[in-house]
Amino acid sequence: MRLIWDVVETVALALILFLLIRNVVQNFRIEGHSMEPNFHDGQYLVVNRLAYRFGKPARGDVIVFRYPNDPSRDFIKRVVGLPGEKVEIRMGQVFINDQPLIEPYGPAESTYSAPPIIVAQDQLYVLGDNRANSSDSHNWGPLPMSYVVGKAVLCYWPPQYWGPVRHGGT
Repeated sequence: MRLIWDVVETVALALILFLLIRNVVQNFRIEGHSMEPNFHDGQYLVVNRLAYRFGKPARGDVIVFRYPNDPSRDFIKRVVGLPGEKVEIRMGQVFINDQPLIEPYGPAESTYSAPPIIVAQDQLYVLGDNRANSSDSHNWGPLPMSYVVGKAVLCYWPPQYWGPVRHGGT
C-alpha cells in the first residue's frame, strides 16, 4: 500500500510541476526573417507568460503574441508604441509623439511610411526588427493586449545565440 501511495504522490507532484511550468513559461520557435538582424529563423526562445500580469510592456520589449488575423499562429515582434502614444513612420523613421524614436537594438533599415495613429489604452504598436519584411502594426494596426502571450526572455537554441534576450527600451 505504501508503494502505491508513493507512486500516486510522485505522479501528482510531477503533474502539478508540469502545469505550473507550462503556465509560467512557453517555448517559441522563430519562423521567418521578420526579426533579423537580432533574431533568426529557427531560433528557439523561452517566453515568460506571467511578465505582463504583474507589469506593463515597455518600449523595446520583444513579445510573443497571437497573430490578430489568425489567432492560431504566434508571432514575435518588438513593442514600439505604448497606450496613449501617437506613432508615425516617415521614410523608415519611427516617431513617437512627433519625436524620432532612438532604437539601440538596430533594426534593419526600411523606407516605408505609415500614417499617424493614436494607440488605444488596451493596445500596443509592434514592429519587426526587419521592418521592410515584417507583417506588423504598420500593416494590420495596433495589437490588442489580450493577444499578448508573454515576453521573450531567453534564447536556448542554437548554441551561438544562447543567453538572455536583449530588450531595447529607451
